[in-house]
Amino acid sequence: MFRLSQFMQELVAPTPLRHRKPPGPVVIWNLVRRCNLNCLHCYSLSTDKDFPGELSTHEVFTVMEDLRAFGVPVLILSGGEPLLRPDIFEISRQAKALGFYVGLSSNGTLIDAEMSARIAEVGYDYVGVSLDGIGAVHDAFRRREGAYEAALQGIRLCRAQGVKVGLRFTMTERNVESLEEMLDLIDREEIDKFYLSHLVYAGRGNRYREDDAYHRTTRQSLDLIFERCWDYVQRGVKKEFVTGNNDADGVYFLNWVRRRYPDKAAHIHAKLAAWGGNASGVNVANIDNLGKVHPDTFWWHYDLGNVRQRPFSEIWPDTSDPIMTGLKQQPRQIKGRCGNCRHFDICGGNTRVRAMQITGDPWEEDPACYLSDAEIGVSASRRVELTPYRKRNDAAAE
Repeated sequence: MFRLSQFMQELVAPTPLRHRKPPGPVVIWNLVRRCNLNCLHCYSLSTDKDFPGELSTHEVFTVMEDLRAFGVPVLILSGGEPLLRPDIFEISRQAKALGFYVGLSSNGTLIDAEMSARIAEVGYDYVGVSLDGIGAVHDAFRRREGAYEAALQGIRLCRAQGVKVGLRFTMTERNVESLEEMLDLIDREEIDKFYLSHLVYAGRGNRYREDDAYHRTTRQSLDLIFERCWDYVQRGVKKEFVTGNNDADGVYFLNWVRRRYPDKAAHIHAKLAAWGGNASGVNVANIDNLGKVHPDTFWWHYDLGNVRQRPFSEIWPDTSDPIMTGLKQQPRQIKGRCGNCRHFDICGGNTRVRAMQITGDPWEEDPACYLSDAEIGVSASRRVELTPYRKRNDAAAE
């Protein structure tokens, strides 16, 4: 995750450089796979039915104790739709009692007055709601008429309860025209945080990868977000902007700084290098609804182990797995443009899942890098092309 607001704040109030290693990874936990929606880009292939074999409340509590002892600082409780899990608030209260920073990731449509009060009572540190556009654009992505209005009402109810709320926007060519309106929305509704998520080719998102934002579109969108964020920073307005799933964003921001504030570029470069880019398998982990551990939420096709058979604290540091060996290697051994990039210390080779889905090789270059050869300091190269998904005989995954 690229915390744009924090890096922009360094332009007005620089802080000393610190290389701090988190005590444990942030864990995104898909507690339930059931969802009341059927979204086009869902990485977990959720739908409105019960999935057998999900962890019990007692099993969840046991895993949480292990996570806390291992040094995990943050739990993001997700789904499916986590509010469909009957014990979600019991789990959340226990997570808070254990001392985790606890986030809730929801589609927002189930948050009515009673639900918002219960959310406030738990004391979540953050509630993230996904919106994929304004009005009918969002409804088309969520494949549910009225989903936008229901989600927006849920956001308003949480805000009225004093809950910190943010919007998550997964950008594609189908919805990028809504970006400016989304940024207007967070201002008008006094929403605390905006998270731009680049599309990752996982789950249903793999079927729609031909809709991934083209490189020019991505650059134009980031230009707009940079301007909005910088305006808030200059006015001293607290508004959080982050991006995710394309670590080239850090390099693109450095270029923005070099053009505008060249005297501050060295400091920003040092801060970005300390961040280091992609953290899958290192500082970000995922546990799915069945207890399987993955390098991040987009690796559901690849299991590292199951917390029912082996504690997370033993699974995560185990580098006998070849994927974990490669992800934890410093620096990672990446091929193509990514491997030759002069900004590898910032980006870390970007998102490995996209490379694997396109080429079959997780260590190939990321085809969603939108930086030019000149920007990354490589000679003219043949880039890995983004090819449309070819439908296989797994229609049940739709």
